[in-house]
Amino acid sequence: MTQYTQADFKSDQPLKFCAGCGDHAVAASMQRAMAELGIAPSQTAVISGIGCSSRMPYYMNTYGMHTIHGRGLAIATGLKVARPDLTVWNVTGDGDCLAIGGNHFIHAMRRNIDLNIILFNNKIYGLTKGQYSPTSDRGLVTKSSPWGTVEDPFCPAELCIGARGTFFARAIDGDIKNSITAMKAAVNHKGASVVEMLCNCVIFADGIHKLVTDPAVRADKTIVLEDGKPMIYGKNRDKGLVLDGWNIKAVTLGENGITEKDLLVHDSKMVDPTFHLKLAMMGYSPYGYAGATDDLPIALGVIRDVEGMSYDEAVAGQIEEVKGKKKARTLRELLLSGDTWEVK
Repeated sequence: MTQYTQADFKSDQPLKFCAGCGDHAVAASMQRAMAELGIAPSQTAVISGIGCSSRMPYYMNTYGMHTIHGRGLAIATGLKVARPDLTVWNVTGDGDCLAIGGNHFIHAMRRNIDLNIILFNNKIYGLTKGQYSPTSDRGLVTKSSPWGTVEDPFCPAELCIGARGTFFARAIDGDIKNSITAMKAAVNHKGASVVEMLCNCVIFADGIHKLVTDPAVRADKTIVLEDGKPMIYGKNRDKGLVLDGWNIKAVTLGENGITEKDLLVHDSKMVDPTFHLKLAMMGYSPYGYAGATDDLPIALGVIRDVEGMSYDEAVAGQIEEVKGKKKARTLRELLLSGDTWEVK
């Protein structure tokens, strides 16, 4: 296998993101993940819609297309069906993907199209200068909600899994290691993959994720899930998760006789999505995690990764099946296959 480096996937265009924007880190993670996957740039395509994150095709030394608002997934779907041999990435933001592009998003999940969707979630419209987005927490003051938004937000994980999604992962923009791991897992998954990147917009929503990303609290407010490993977290690695009836409960190791053996062990391969949804929604309330009342951490890493027939694979199989039943092999043969007559 050819060995690639990050430089092989960098274009000659300078990144035009604001200084300190989380998108810089996500771009680096994508380039490094592509290199580690070992898939040639000529076999890779990056498709985007509109938004700060959607500039990404310019910065990747791959094939790419910068499409229109909310329609990146439609273009990516067509490309994957026409060229199933390509590895197709869709780069999108919380507004591009979940507002105008929401219909394409849920149907990409339902159809299980083999796309790798990197969803930049900064809970704000950045490119259009600071309006609230579908993921903004209730009460957020923005240019389009000067007294606070009165809407409840989407949780991307809830939308993905509710639409029968087969893969969902979450990472923090500056956490390059876990971001790369999630992105590589997404590409290796056969079907629709969503990696939600918690991104910081330094201009219009600085610190929007600080309740979970602030270095002072991050270890106690987040948990990185890994298959086959106990759900343990905390600055001192002394906290864990157990099942309390139907609910997930945070516990402290050593208290009430709790040991590591009592903790839940992560399994992203469970077909039933119920428990994955519970994990993905930890720390959230109907108002967003700014209104969360429980003491559970936000789940990072690969939360759900189950097998299923992909749309593009099914279409390709159907075409081959129909070809086997039809005698016509060319357009001319097809046109002459029925009744014909000559007009003189």
